[in-house]
Amino acid sequence: MLCPRSCCAPLRSLRRSALAKLAFVAFLFVALVAAPAAAQSGSGGDASERGGVIVDEFIYDDAPFPECHASTIVETPSGLVVAWFGGTREKDPDVEIWVSRRQEGAWSAPVSVADGVQASGERYPCWNPVLVQHADRLSLYYKVGPSPSEWWGMVKHSTDDGATWSDASRLAEGILGPIRNKPIRTADGAWLSGSSSEHDGWRVHIERSNDDGATWIASEALNDRGELESIQPTFLTLPDGVIRMLCRAKTAGRITAADSGDGGATWTGLTTIELPNPNSGIDAVTFAPGRHALVYNHTPRGRSPLNLALSDDGSNWSAARVLVEEAGAEFSYPAIIATADGHLHITYTWKRQRIRHVEIDPSRLELRPIVDGVWPE
Repeated sequence: MLCPRSCCAPLRSLRRSALAKLAFVAFLFVALVAAPAAAQSGSGGDASERGGVIVDEFIYDDAPFPECHASTIVETPSGLVVAWFGGTREKDPDVEIWVSRRQEGAWSAPVSVADGVQASGERYPCWNPVLVQHADRLSLYYKVGPSPSEWWGMVKHSTDDGATWSDASRLAEGILGPIRNKPIRTADGAWLSGSSSEHDGWRVHIERSNDDGATWIASEALNDRGELESIQPTFLTLPDGVIRMLCRAKTAGRITAADSGDGGATWTGLTTIELPNPNSGIDAVTFAPGRHALVYNHTPRGRSPLNLALSDDGSNWSAARVLVEEAGAEFSYPAIIATADGHLHITYTWKRQRIRHVEIDPSRLELRPIVDGVWPE
């Protein structure tokens, strides 16, 4: 005998209820699995949907040091390499230089590659690493000393893209090496390195190498004590051959700048540009002819937000993206490079706890002009 339709209704209702519960559980599972990945690499979708962001990730989750700062990034034949200093706190003697390499889309665990232990057994903190890819080697420049007014320059080399390193060598007297930002190649093949000193006010100078970094020659300071005191230059190469220097300013409240029309031999005096600078580190790169990118804190005080701006001429800037923002937090000391595929790679200090890496396709950025130094809404 066939079951009446009314008799099967409760069974069908139970089945629908069970299926709905299973679907809800499946949805929760997918959401929980996908959420960390979205937080790590963006918000899903293609780069255009994420404002050009391809990757947004921490270099590491756990490390044997509580604080870190001042990252640097370079492209090597086998992949990206990042370095930074880490220890108990900035200025503490246990602060060392740490390195991580990106292989097959994953970052290696941080490895200490330099410390400030002296032959006498005395120990000083390490500071501000800068990675430079030379013709036949990867070089790691860094500083050692009790403070920025007393430190000295050091260098190590790697012939296997940062997997192993040579012993450390001290740079020549009066040479500090790249002070925080990467050097650039000039039209005649020389290396031009931005440097600065803090023992007699904040003063900018240039170090130049005509032999691929074997030796360096330091210039006189570009500014006097009390004159738009600035440090940590970064460079842009303009289409007319002019090299533009952009600097962190001590008290001016704006990024400072100077130009050279002879490959860095002579420079104009420092001036201010319209973009704010709350006495915080900046970095810039010319990533294509007439295309320049700048990473900085667009704020009169504090170190949040961290912003990316683009320019066609190195003078007029457009808002490209707010990389990160949180009231009262620190997102600072960015480094930026352009890789062979035309993408921009940025690293920065995240709350002094970790180093974060962002990869951006600049062709997918939506730009809005910055007028009178005001970041557009």
